[in-house]
Amino acid sequence: MNVLPKRSLGQHFLVDDNILGVIGRLAQLEPEDVVLEIGPGLGVLTRYLAQHVARVHAVEVDASLEPHLRDAGANVELHLGDALRLDLAALAPDAKKLVANLPYNVATPLLVESLDGLPHIELWCVMVQREVADRLFALPRTKAYGAVSVLIQLACERTGFHPVSRTVFRPPPNVDSALVAFRRTTLPDEYARIKEVVGAAFAHRRKTLPNSLELAGLASRAHAAAALAAIGRDAATRAEALEPPEFVALTRALA
Repeated sequence: MNVLPKRSLGQHFLVDDNILGVIGRLAQLEPEDVVLEIGPGLGVLTRYLAQHVARVHAVEVDASLEPHLRDAGANVELHLGDALRLDLAALAPDAKKLVANLPYNVATPLLVESLDGLPHIELWCVMVQREVADRLFALPRTKAYGAVSVLIQLACERTGFHPVSRTVFRPPPNVDSALVAFRRTTLPDEYARIKEVVGAAFAHRRKTLPNSLELAGLASRAHAAAALAAIGRDAATRAEALEPPEFVALTRALA
């Protein structure tokens, strides 16, 4: 099985079976589960999932890997295509869990889009770059805290974390990795608008929020300052100072 990983696709194939038990525990796998896997690669995790759950939807962008995934299991349905462009909700409407070794170059947008794009997903267990894992549940006023932190924390709570050695991949990446698991709690009704506000707020994180929101065309500085005052914050506040729920309040005040 001599397959050369494609750097352009951010491929680092999972090749060590020893990490699979940790994934199964953090994903809280049950025999009746239907799982969505993105980026199955050579199918090491896919085969493990197929042995422990009822059904696996595996989404792979690299069509050259299809021969390595055909025999992953009778209960594995392979979907070839870009996970960021496919209608995953339509492909896997019965999936309740997303379990994957996510390609590093698309991990963050995939996770953010899955929050509202895959409303039936109840639990995520994903292998990501350690830096990304640290961002997901970072605290306000820290360097790691950013837009993805706010959006994930507004919808989910973390249920597990496990550092992962570089040696479980082929080729070994030049960065550390981690498994992070989180469960859906709720999703604010105005999530699409909140996503816009959060993205604009952190696009210029060194600027004050009124300046950032004006640059993004979401509000004038005066209107943004008034909205901040309405939630008990002054006009000099920067995005990194707000707690996730305050972004919901700010979005409502801006409206």
